[in-house]
Amino acid sequence: MRSGPIAVVAAALCVLHATSGLSAQNPGYAPGLYYRLVGVGDVAVSPDGANVAFTVTTVVEEENRRHREIWLQPLSGGRPVGAAFPVTSSGEESSDPRWSPDGSLLAFSSPRGDDPNTVWFVRVRGPGGEAFHVEGVEGAPVWSPDGSLIAYVQVPDDDESAEDDEGEATGRDGWIAPDAVTRTLDPARFDGRVVTSMRYKQDGRLALQPHYLAREKRQLMVVDAAGGAPDQLTRVSFNVGNPVWSRDGSVIFFTGDEREDDELDSENSGDIWAVDIRGGTVRRLTSNPGTESAPAVSPDGLHLAFLSTPARGSQTDLLMAEIGSDGHFRGVPVNLTADWDLRPGAPNWTAGGIRFSAGIRGDRHLFAVAPGEGVRQVTSGTRRLSSFSFSAAGGVMAFTGTDAVTPAELFVGPPDGSSEQKVTRFNDGWLSAVTLMPAERLAWTVEDGTEVEGWVMKPVGFRPGGSHPMVLKIHGGPHSAYGNTFFPTFHVLSAAGFFVLYTNPRGSSGYGHDFQYATRGEWGIVDREDYLAGVEAALAAYPEIDANRLGVSGGSYGGFMTNWLTATTDRFQAAVTSRSIVNWESWWGTSDAQRLTEYEFYGPPWEQRDLYRRLSPISYVENVTAPTLIIHSENDYRTPIGDGEQWFMSLKKLGVPVEMVRYPRSSHGLSRTGEPWLLVDRLERIRSWFVHFLVENPPRRRTETGAGG
Repeated sequence: MRSGPIAVVAAALCVLHATSGLSAQNPGYAPGLYYRLVGVGDVAVSPDGANVAFTVTTVVEEENRRHREIWLQPLSGGRPVGAAFPVTSSGEESSDPRWSPDGSLLAFSSPRGDDPNTVWFVRVRGPGGEAFHVEGVEGAPVWSPDGSLIAYVQVPDDDESAEDDEGEATGRDGWIAPDAVTRTLDPARFDGRVVTSMRYKQDGRLALQPHYLAREKRQLMVVDAAGGAPDQLTRVSFNVGNPVWSRDGSVIFFTGDEREDDELDSENSGDIWAVDIRGGTVRRLTSNPGTESAPAVSPDGLHLAFLSTPARGSQTDLLMAEIGSDGHFRGVPVNLTADWDLRPGAPNWTAGGIRFSAGIRGDRHLFAVAPGEGVRQVTSGTRRLSSFSFSAAGGVMAFTGTDAVTPAELFVGPPDGSSEQKVTRFNDGWLSAVTLMPAERLAWTVEDGTEVEGWVMKPVGFRPGGSHPMVLKIHGGPHSAYGNTFFPTFHVLSAAGFFVLYTNPRGSSGYGHDFQYATRGEWGIVDREDYLAGVEAALAAYPEIDANRLGVSGGSYGGFMTNWLTATTDRFQAAVTSRSIVNWESWWGTSDAQRLTEYEFYGPPWEQRDLYRRLSPISYVENVTAPTLIIHSENDYRTPIGDGEQWFMSLKKLGVPVEMVRYPRSSHGLSRTGEPWLLVDRLERIRSWFVHFLVENPPRRRTETGAGG
């Protein structure tokens, strides 16, 4: 049997399956089952449709880490042939699969030992063998249509000692801002930072960031596909991204923002550019207000599709421009989604036109559009699909799919969505030994007539006529959305005997532009109504919910809203607030995302002081009575831990039962990508907090069940 992390998971699944029959009722989802989750992503169909590459991520519990490999599924006629198998070493981390135009080579990224070049290639046709480098290719490869050249972006003459594989500064380059005024008497005695840039920290990076003036910009490089010395095609003052070849291979399109170093620029200012591979002047192709991105060239080489967002908070649309052989636009680009209210994803050209994914209510699906035909939905179902990839020949589509009771797995089918087949079943073994409750849709109408959507998950072992507590879960964003996807936290609470209500109030994405930005300037006001009305709708629809045992929990914006609801209502008897915000003024000065509130609150704090303070939960903290668990990451630069500390100190002084859990080495994404041990610990602390206050030590019954003031 094959050794390594996948084999360990497989063995564990066999044990779970073998013991599942010992009980008439399979247990619910326990926090420790997170270690058994297998993730599928990074889907890439070969141009000829003969193979689909994808990543498989497992958790190596004993080592407190995740492991990622690239697997291959052979296809014939668009259908799977045989079983999928790994093509990269089980002892190395691998990701980002990319195909050569003829499908004979698979490129991928893999940091290996002390080798500074993380770009590797493996032969898929003919003799296999070990992974190898192509001389001169040191960035994610993008082949020319004829396969003779490879383009990539890289910092020229990059000093590999300055950063590690995660982009963290390992030396001291950029620690002292190049434009600093102050000086030191003895540089050898100073190991601190001198900061003049607002971008000195970034969530997800545990180390503070070097000054941007100390870093060279990524430029566009081209090298012979057989290897050799690369040619640098651009020498621009901004970072080059997303290179795309013209069909005749004479021009490369790319994205970039010439104002990226203007830290006071609050406008969308990214553009699409072009350069001839024989050298010459870099040309800006877009000049509309806003940001243009995700360029994609049509199969005949005559059109370029791309996304355009005129300004922050405005509608993103899919545009198409006619292009000449020199790469210039011919005429004015056409807006293909002008009459469509959802947000399109990056475009892909197929034989049937342009395809893209988009969120639609609680789902995510594939859509198609062609000039003059309007947008039509290609896939369907109560689920979320992502990572779409298409063969160049047009006959094969692959993607990942998930729903409320199924983690993401790989699917293949034709691009028209007429049929599909589930290819992988990595999670089926442990799922067969666990009881997972399905999500039941619930909708209600608020005062202005807007319909709000949510879902209810019943407790494991639910029987009509009983009495159970409920937890309201609140998503982050606020411009994201819950929906038909697998959430371990929901199943942990369901297994512990709770109803779980999760909703998409106004402010959520997937319901149209006006719905998404209905909360602008009114965070905690408009959405508060939606949440409280949703709780009432759940109580009416499910009489088994005990109105006196309600909890509320969320992270990021959901943490803010958890704090807000417990400070402005008496509806909830326990709360868990993660990576939360309590004071918009202090958050603005310590976060890495000031532009969020500057747009949402119509200006910085000194221009909207009353609004910032009026919408801050700390302004009403004396009203909180709900026992509160505060969860925060010590290296969260999106919602810095100071806000959690303010909430903890206030509740402690007020005599409200409160605990604060601080997770080291962790950023804003702890609940999704944090260290496995800490992530699982978080699940158990949420479960045990609500069990303690809503099951083992329930509050005294209220004489009135109104929403509170």
